[in-house]
Amino acid sequence: MAIPKAMQPKYDEIAALLIPYCEEYLNEEYKALCLYALEKLCRKRPSPLQSGRARTWAAGIIYAIASNNFVFDRSQPIHYTAEELAAPLGLSKSTMANKGSEIKKMLKIEYFNAEWVLPSMAEDNPMLWMVSVGPAGLPVDARFLPLHMQVEAHKKGLIPYVPALRDLEAAEQKSQEEDGE
Repeated sequence: MAIPKAMQPKYDEIAALLIPYCEEYLNEEYKALCLYALEKLCRKRPSPLQSGRARTWAAGIIYAIASNNFVFDRSQPIHYTAEELAAPLGLSKSTMANKGSEIKKMLKIEYFNAEWVLPSMAEDNPMLWMVSVGPAGLPVDARFLPLHMQVEAHKKGLIPYVPALRDLEAAEQKSQEEDGE
């Protein structure tokens, strides 16, 4: 995604905060989603990033993405309290949470929107897989639909990928590895 020239300095300033933060405290998936959110904020007309401090925007982006991916749940591999998440940026948890909530609204960051879910968590998020089928619009988990219906749901942007094809590709790769031994 191209950054508008007028927003490039602001992008660079905020990215310079996001990248080392994600590398030290989160991971590459978080970094990619945070930078994607930053790009989308830069492309808004007018960009909300034109006012406010870079550190506050970086904190808000991190909060929006991290909270959407259950960073506050201790059962997750990467988990923090709100205080722990905010501390490295030198901001209060309330400042971070308030900016994060604002960003979530602006970018429509929600649990059931695959655009904002870590790829490693997509399979475990049942909300990403629910589709309506039939004349009554019965909600069904797309992972259990026949292949042709999974393909159609993916084409329409209703599911993040085609599970049956992903499973087939994994099986083929495993078979090739076994044949190569």
